[in-house]
Amino acid sequence: MPTLLEKVIQQAATLPIDIQDEIARQWLEDIENEINWQKTLQQPQGLRLAELAQEALRQSAQGETVAKGFDEI
Repeated sequence: MPTLLEKVIQQAATLPIDIQDEIARQWLEDIENEINWQKTLQQPQGLRLAELAQEALRQSAQGETVAKGFDEI
């Protein structure tokens, strides 16, 4: 029994070449984005989050922020 990916490839192969090429470009872009996302998730985020929190506190202390409720975002 073919895998889902194999089924997709079989169906895509029945389309005109220009459409196959566009689908292939989209897949390659999606795959590259997924690889980059997985790399990002594997990196420690603690330091970056701490930096962002400090910046938010600095902006708030200097009056650079505006208070909003959840329904105003």
